[in-house]
Amino acid sequence: MVLGQQPRSVGALAGSFPISRPAISKHLDTLERAGLVERIPRGRSNLCVVREAPLLEATAWLEFYRSHWKGALDRFALLVETEEETP
Repeated sequence: MVLGQQPRSVGALAGSFPISRPAISKHLDTLERAGLVERIPRGRSNLCVVREAPLLEATAWLEFYRSHWKGALDRFALLVETEEETP
């Protein structure tokens, strides 16, 4: 059961993993403190919802550095290949 597709209760999420419900709750606490998950009270339970904005921001940051390092490594490989060809 994937949280990103729709809001899920803690119990529903716990049933999808081979760890205890308290362990799932601790993981969700960490994700909530990081701003990646929001818990919405619904009666006696909570629904968990993914907050997409921080994930999109992290994705953009990672993509910037992925393309930066790919370009740098491509240039480095070209330099090494050129050096190997020089007698």
